[in-house]
Amino acid sequence: MATTLAAAPSDRTHLGPMLIIGLLFFIFGFVTWLNGPLITFVKLAFQVEDVYAFLVPSAFYVSYLVFSLPASLILRRTGMKRGMALGLFVMAIGAVLFGQFVSWREFAGALTGLFVIGAGLSLLQTASNPYISILGPIDSAAQRIAFMGICNKVAGILAPLLIGTLVLNGIGDLDAKVKAADPTARELLLNEFAAKIHAPYLVMAGILALLAIWIARSSLPDIEATTANSTPVRTGAARTGILQVPHLWLGVLCLFLYVGVEVMAGDAIGTYGASFHLPLDQTKFFTAFTLSGMLIGYVVGLLLIPRFVSQQRYLAISAVLGVLFSIGAYLSRGYVSVGFVAALGFANAMMWPAIFPLAIKGLGSLTERGSALLIMAIAGGAVVPQLFVHLKQHVDFQLAFALLMVPCYLYILYYGLAGHRVGQHTDSLRPGL
Repeated sequence: MATTLAAAPSDRTHLGPMLIIGLLFFIFGFVTWLNGPLITFVKLAFQVEDVYAFLVPSAFYVSYLVFSLPASLILRRTGMKRGMALGLFVMAIGAVLFGQFVSWREFAGALTGLFVIGAGLSLLQTASNPYISILGPIDSAAQRIAFMGICNKVAGILAPLLIGTLVLNGIGDLDAKVKAADPTARELLLNEFAAKIHAPYLVMAGILALLAIWIARSSLPDIEATTANSTPVRTGAARTGILQVPHLWLGVLCLFLYVGVEVMAGDAIGTYGASFHLPLDQTKFFTAFTLSGMLIGYVVGLLLIPRFVSQQRYLAISAVLGVLFSIGAYLSRGYVSVGFVAALGFANAMMWPAIFPLAIKGLGSLTERGSALLIMAIAGGAVVPQLFVHLKQHVDFQLAFALLMVPCYLYILYYGLAGHRVGQHTDSLRPGL
């Protein structure tokens, strides 16, 4: 099937826009991958168990489910460029709320701040992901998204290291002091610890607001999805709407499961390591190990796709690695098991870059709505980790991990091998409901 986009110039033509979008991917990578160490932070600051601490990623990722479709409607009015700027402003508001409520030790308010940050990110991602996918030929979209992923994961590596140094420094000793202190002294210690998050989040909010202004005034061009992603996919009969595009809906489920396993490998790895009774002063940095694996995976994917292997074939290979590493984590113990979980970062790296363009391929004027549905699927990052913390209360945590991860990777394998082609027989997609 011919899939070259006549309306999409070569990647070299768009180096400037790619660098700007790369900066945005750096920003939301930094914000997103703070969730891992924040789980450790809120568990101590608010004195809650794992089930409640994992509301951190849940509140963050469920906002994608709530706001992605409204985001697509907003983008139809604002265009992708101004939509990205608006998303950054919303994130800035959420950062202020989170920092303030945490300093007051108001757990529900802190979760609200994370929810608002996620709302801004849902708008930003609903715009930026299809933007970079249709900026050039769809067959090389995974390569462009891999470049974005490198920006994202460099930020993700820095995020836990920065918060670990500025906020979580000496957390093991503090945990021991809190446990040994009387109620009054305990409250003083916890209040002082919680207040440490306030200044970093205010600084983050200021940076996000300045970036929003810069993006709004930048020379970043708007792209019309109707013309840039309108190559006909050969699908069995003329389409009447987005409800009748099976490769998209199968991709939505695939992305839902992918984000779930990505968050498990990245954000839950600290809790996973702590279940082996490894020191908190070490587990707070484990997210950075997973993201280092992802960074390596992006570099490999950038070199191989599409020159030596197609994005769908690489997706299948990555899913097989996910199954093998998950089984390896179950069969080993301690640091070796944690190492297998971190290695999932390598397996996961090229999944989003492959799934997203495969799912929106040929949607034309339906691209924004298809993108919104895919961004909604990021809610998998809320659901799968919550399943894990509840399941591990009843079975061994390693078994709980494997029982969730292996089936997810098997479905991703199916999508890479066959699911992305389902229903692609006709010559046109027509706009509709």
